[in-house]
Amino acid sequence: MKKFTKLGLMAGTAAILMSGQATAKDLGDSYLSKERFQIRGRVIDVLADGDGTVQPLGLETDVEHRMAPEIDFTYFMTENIAAELIAATSKHSIKAGPADVGNAWILPPTLTVQYHFMPDNKFSPYVGAGLNYSMFYAEDADTGFNDLEVHGGVGYALQIGADYWLNDNWGLNIDAKYINLDVDVDVNAGGTALAADNVDLDPWIIGAGVSYRF
Repeated sequence: MKKFTKLGLMAGTAAILMSGQATAKDLGDSYLSKERFQIRGRVIDVLADGDGTVQPLGLETDVEHRMAPEIDFTYFMTENIAAELIAATSKHSIKAGPADVGNAWILPPTLTVQYHFMPDNKFSPYVGAGLNYSMFYAEDADTGFNDLEVHGGVGYALQIGADYWLNDNWGLNIDAKYINLDVDVDVNAGGTALAADNVDLDPWIIGAGVSYRF
């Protein structure tokens, strides 16, 4: 009886080990074993419209585009669905008609949910949508103006891009985002308070860089 018991235990143990190996292989081929984190470093060009009107002068506003470095963090929740958070800051000049009003820095953290169509391919395109909250800081008025303030806000973001993987971890990336964003600008000129409400920044953020996944 003991002999049969030992044989049964040995057979059971062997079955468990074989099952464990099969399970490990299955997991090795599944999403659970794949790289779920991704970091990208890009150079971006922030192309803002800046369409608005300064009251009471009736002058059209304009915002200069600017290139800047950017870093983003991506986490894959499933094989195809990921969340991306970008971090970047850039300095922009503000005009009212022909006059240089000043400049301000923008910090636009943007969170998007992405869908990756072919995550296992060397060429892996994706689309995304999410929210942006833009904050302005270090406003600096030019000569003839003072008390420049730019008030940020919340807008939606749309995204399209692609990774091209050079090996298991490193790749190249191109990315374009559109952010729907209106801001308010206040400034003082010679004792006269000027304001431009609901200035349509609506920037396109075009970037290219490298990707690393782990």
